[in-house]
Amino acid sequence: MTEPDVHPAGMIRAAGAVVWRGAESAPEVALVHRPGYDDWSFPKGRLKPGEHVIAGALREVAEETGITAALGRSLPPIHYLKGRRLKRVDYWTARVVAGGSFAPTSEVDEVVWLPLGEAGRRLTYEGDAGLLRALTAAPLATSPLVLVRHGVAGSRQGWEGDDDERPLDEIGRAQAEVLADVLAGYRPVELVSSPSRRCVQTLEPYAEGAGLEIRRERTLSETHYDLRAALRLISGALGSGRSTALCSHGKVLPELVGGIGGGPGDLRLHKGAFTVVHHADGDIVSMDRYIT
Repeated sequence: MTEPDVHPAGMIRAAGAVVWRGAESAPEVALVHRPGYDDWSFPKGRLKPGEHVIAGALREVAEETGITAALGRSLPPIHYLKGRRLKRVDYWTARVVAGGSFAPTSEVDEVVWLPLGEAGRRLTYEGDAGLLRALTAAPLATSPLVLVRHGVAGSRQGWEGDDDERPLDEIGRAQAEVLADVLAGYRPVELVSSPSRRCVQTLEPYAEGAGLEIRRERTLSETHYDLRAALRLISGALGSGRSTALCSHGKVLPELVGGIGGGPGDLRLHKGAFTVVHHADGDIVSMDRYIT
């Protein structure tokens, strides 16, 4: 399980993707030419202040290629020195959802689609060529199951009344807005939540933007949690092949992740954090963990 959001202070952050199209057995990938450096690379760029790394990857792909992409599994990050500062670029596999019109700019003046062998010869940097090897190390055509812990909801002790009605606080609402941008990269079409207000609210910004309903499942709540029933929900999502986001509680999710093979290691999630389970044909390919 990877967690690409934990970085030393002062590190330069950037993000991008290896965007592919065509048959999984013989894909083509998108390369961009940067006239300022006269190099060929994958679309990538620096994060904006406060921008989530996933949102930054999606934005950079769209800005440099005109492509709307859906993210797959994470790829190994690339590190190098920029002056005296360490720079890390996080990458994902990404498939084309919509191909907008490309307009050359001073930063990127050409986009080409190439088979893997030709792309490897065209790429300027050895680190980028390594991404091609990682691209084919596991299945490309995966579906995501996003397991979200609800955002910050204030103090349990300070809340009077039914705890299931405790809402997100200001920090939690901000996390839910960030999550909406991030989920756009995985494009879930099924939203499932514990009935607890704070869980439903965590998914609401994405649901409203995507025009989706949130299905409430009591078995995902703290008060009615049942491991076997919850694992049946997870198995159904994995077997469906549909992109799904599920929101529950800190006392529930570690056991669920462990129950589908997410160990060993610490499986706990901070409030607002999430695990993305990438699966194909009912089998888990990889897991990535992120914070908001």
